Amino acid sequence: MLEKGKISAFQMAFLMFPTTVSTGVLLVPSISERLAGRDMWMTPLIGSIAGYLIVYVAITLHKLYPQKTLVEYSVQIVGLIPGKIIGAAVLLFFLHMNAVIVRQYGEFLVGNFLPQTPLLVVMASMLLVCSYTIRGGIEAMARSSQLIAPLVLVLITMLSLLLLPDMDFHKMLPVLENGIVPVLKGSIVLQSWNSAFFLITFVLPSLKDPEKAMKWGMISVFSVMLTLLLASFVCLFMFGDRTSEMLYPLMSAARYISFADFFEHLEAIVMAIWVMGNFIQMIVFYYGVVLGTAQLLNLKDFRPLVIPVNFLILLLGLWISPNLAVLSKYLGTLIPFETFFMRFLIPVLLLFIAWIRRSNRRQGGAESRMSGGAKDDPHE
Repeated sequence: MLEKGKISAFQMAFLMFPTTVSTGVLLVPSISERLAGRDMWMTPLIGSIAGYLIVYVAITLHKLYPQKTLVEYSVQIVGLIPGKIIGAAVLLFFLHMNAVIVRQYGEFLVGNFLPQTPLLVVMASMLLVCSYTIRGGIEAMARSSQLIAPLVLVLITMLSLLLLPDMDFHKMLPVLENGIVPVLKGSIVLQSWNSAFFLITFVLPSLKDPEKAMKWGMISVFSVMLTLLLASFVCLFMFGDRTSEMLYPLMSAARYISFADFFEHLEAIVMAIWVMGNFIQMIVFYYGVVLGTAQLLNLKDFRPLVIPVNFLILLLGLWISPNLAVLSKYLGTLIPFETFFMRFLIPVLLLFIAWIRRSNRRQGGAESRMSGGAKDDPHE
């Protein structure tokens, strides 16, 4: 194994929670309301199904091929060349997604808090911190997530409670006015966030208690669902049909907070959620890319790849989109289909092929034993 560190399944759950939630709480409400209208709150419930399924698929593949990631067991399942092609395609997609995440992070900070700071500086500084963490290995990443994930959850909850006086619960009515189809469309977009749970394929070989992986993986998906549901309710009850007109509805909602003429203008809370959550999200994607690339190239250590991949992510992040408007349109249109294919369909097909091959082996073994037994039969 390239990674010698060991973490618990509990730490894995903490690692995956902010990976999915950090951008979701700010971007999902706007996209969901545009597609599902007042029923936007239902999209996290249906969209989470993809998270449960992908956790099940990833852990089942890990049980069939212990101590291996997708890059390694795809070769065993479909053969050397097809397996290497699948591994390379998945890694390129994760590299692309990492660039998207870094660009989102930079655009948010520059657009809302640091307008005079060059985008390059904001992105490069965060990637530098991520590089340092990844060189520390999976244990350093897990400890960082144990510190950050509870803070993210507490900040989101505190923000929601402070906004209670300004909420109008009647804005969610009537329920299912346009039927279930708009809700399903919104859920399809949301599955692109939940499918990020397939990144646990790069974490599972490092677990010291793999028998608890399924339990904590499902708990993490459920926690993400509840958090996105809470964010959707907050935005819906605050803005109603106007939610889709805002790029970051939760940020706009934070500006409404005013408690005793002292506790107000708490946009910094949203910034803290974004920065801390994005940090964990970046290191998980980043770690998957460098570890998987090292396995693809049969290297003895993934750490020499950290800095070269850092520069590659930074360049892709700058080139990936001319502006935030184009990036946001891409996130709401094309990316759900890309994530469905790369992070859901490919793992499911690999599991299906692995089951077929194991079934054929068992049948072949049974037939050989039967034929061997027949030859030894003294009455033959």
